[in-house]
Amino acid sequence: MSSDSEIQGPYTLSGPVDRETARGLPIRGDLAHIGLAGRFLVPHYAVPQPRTVMPGGASLMTGTQDDATEVCSLMEGDSFEVLDVAGNHAWGCLTLEGPVGYIQLDRLEPLG
Repeated sequence: MSSDSEIQGPYTLSGPVDRETARGLPIRGDLAHIGLAGRFLVPHYAVPQPRTVMPGGASLMTGTQDDATEVCSLMEGDSFEVLDVAGNHAWGCLTLEGPVGYIQLDRLEPLG
């Protein structure tokens, strides 16, 4: 077993993620954007699936519940990086730096 001064390789487990450090990044307890691999350790990483926002735009929300807060408004034609789908919502981001949230699937163009 090596001591802390003999760390091997480019990555170390240094403790839990500071919520402020991860705020706005596409990371949750179970999943993160593949672009964050090497910065954050989670059980699964997802390669984003770019989808285009439909005419009429869409709201990016903090959750899927009726009382969720709007993070921002997306305009028609904006690209949204889908990382996970649950029910009629997709979780993802606009860019690797955020913003992050949930969008109704029917507000995104279907896959070709």
